[in-house]
Amino acid sequence: MTKVIIIGGAGYIGSVLTKMLLDEGHSVTILDNFRFQQNSLLDCCHYKNFFVIRGDCRDYETVKNTLKDQKVIIPLAALVGAPLCDTDQTAALSTNIDAIKLLLSLRTPDQKIIFPSTGSGYGAIGPDTLCTEETPIAPISLYAKTKIEAEKMILKSGNSIIFRLSTVFGTSPRPRLDLLVNDFVYRAVYDRSVILFESTFKRNFIHVRDIARVFIHGINNFEKMKNEVYNVGLKEANLSKKELCEKIKQFIPDFTYVESSIGTDPDQRNYIVSTDKINKTGFVPQYSLDDGIQELIKTFTILGNKKYSNV
Repeated sequence: MTKVIIIGGAGYIGSVLTKMLLDEGHSVTILDNFRFQQNSLLDCCHYKNFFVIRGDCRDYETVKNTLKDQKVIIPLAALVGAPLCDTDQTAALSTNIDAIKLLLSLRTPDQKIIFPSTGSGYGAIGPDTLCTEETPIAPISLYAKTKIEAEKMILKSGNSIIFRLSTVFGTSPRPRLDLLVNDFVYRAVYDRSVILFESTFKRNFIHVRDIARVFIHGINNFEKMKNEVYNVGLKEANLSKKELCEKIKQFIPDFTYVESSIGTDPDQRNYIVSTDKINKTGFVPQYSLDDGIQELIKTFTILGNKKYSNV
């Protein structure tokens, strides 16, 4: 049994990861401010080795007390996504950067950190270059810039693993409808249509359950993977927005999409990634984009509303 602290453990990824870790017999403590009034961890409360702290990851005493005796630190807490960070830039900087500085000042050298960075740090490099972990970073949005800065600080501190996550999709006990695949499937289910800006812009995708699995993979293989950066995504899912819509249309035939030359996406990223490095460590995703689309269709049939977004 490993003692794991997940900072921001009640969020979209944390709500899946917490349950997986508990099922594997680990002790899991989560620190979260429950910003979105989520109840996504209620199903975990019967585990004896599950502990909850309501608090702010930017508060010195809270973080100091929370880190005590923990072996693995997974700092998920962040303002996630370009729109949310642009809405509250002060909170984005204090949560995505200052809280990481605080964490690093308080952790002991033997405590392991596994950090979720973002593939959007590759920016608008274009779909003709397959981004490896050695590709120069060129973040565009404030969100991407804060995550890349945090990534650099954590790598410098040592005893850490960095996962550059592709755009996540799929169902979580704490749903998010503002992620690209989730959003497009929602629109396909309820509106049957979507207008595409920059329809040829590409990015890579990965299921939220595979993100949880890669963190567990990192815990189990920490010594051979530490102090490195890994792209995490689906090898077969380097897709443009238009190609994503074509995928969704296979399952919802009357879904239509219109390409517009007017308007721009606030997040200008346009890149594809190589996942060879993480695959060579033995990690292989289990959930395809098709799996996620079919899952999301059922999810939105149940939810029937759009209150589950970060913005």
